[in-house]
Amino acid sequence: MEETIRNFPKQFEYNPVIENEAKLQRTGKYLLCGMGGSHLQGDIFQSVLPGFDLSVYQDYGLPCWPEEALKKTLIIASSYSGNTEETVSGFQEALEKGYSLVVISTGGKLLEMAKEKGIPYVQIPDTGIQPRSALGFTFKALAKVVGRDDLVRQAGELAGILKPDVLEQEGKELIKHFEGKIPLIYGSNRNYAIAYNWKIKFNETGKIPAFYNIFPELNHNEMNGFDVTERTKELTNAFFFFFIRDAEDHPRIQKRIAVLHEQLYQRGFPVMLIDLEGSSRLERIFSCLLLADWLAFYIAKFYGRDPEKVPMIEEFKKMMSS
Repeated sequence: MEETIRNFPKQFEYNPVIENEAKLQRTGKYLLCGMGGSHLQGDIFQSVLPGFDLSVYQDYGLPCWPEEALKKTLIIASSYSGNTEETVSGFQEALEKGYSLVVISTGGKLLEMAKEKGIPYVQIPDTGIQPRSALGFTFKALAKVVGRDDLVRQAGELAGILKPDVLEQEGKELIKHFEGKIPLIYGSNRNYAIAYNWKIKFNETGKIPAFYNIFPELNHNEMNGFDVTERTKELTNAFFFFFIRDAEDHPRIQKRIAVLHEQLYQRGFPVMLIDLEGSSRLERIFSCLLLADWLAFYIAKFYGRDPEKVPMIEEFKKMMSS
């Protein structure tokens, strides 16, 4: 995992190729079906281009949209392994109903069916890493599939811009402050994908509980759970807050972050502000995600856990297949 994080910028050197591209039907409306690490590129894409008509679906089959809407949608079946049962079921339903389809995968059943049926596909490199760690590959593949070659080029520049070694040192410093704590990651609605990615990195890499929420919604409910009294203090002692700040957020969101920071500080909670930094939107997002990778990696080391493997998930899969 350490080598994977350090080499992450190299993923942006990858040039995705669409096989059977002549059959690709870009409709202007896109639905990415994927689970776990295989839908993260869709989440990030929504944060980069919030007005782009791309939806993410995480379940079996296809969403309960009107048939006319699905007919006008390019369905992107994304599974790193190619064997994710929920995504395979969505692919099969789309195939049976004649909807526009494209696959993003390293192999497995999805790629096999795409080749057999002549469905367009992008075969991303299979380097043996975990799906959550392949976001550079999958982001560029998605940008290529939806016809955003400008984003493919911009993402390619990250190979020479991201600084994993510098971010590792930042991570080592930050980790000292929240060892033994449960992270709560808060960000704006615009940056929900970043906050969510932080959460899953702590879950999968760090092997610890972690949760996320978004401004302004959390100001209308969740924050009140931290209005502690002597009798409830022991329920909240383990929490540590990360606030992801973005200078491009709405001014009222920026004020909400500042006000809640002050409220939590007055109540004795530890809060760390994480600023998005960089000369482009892509650099700000992926630098922040690399920092989270290092934090989760060193949390796993602190607790004596393997930062790469996901044993409970693998156990669950075996129990589901029995």
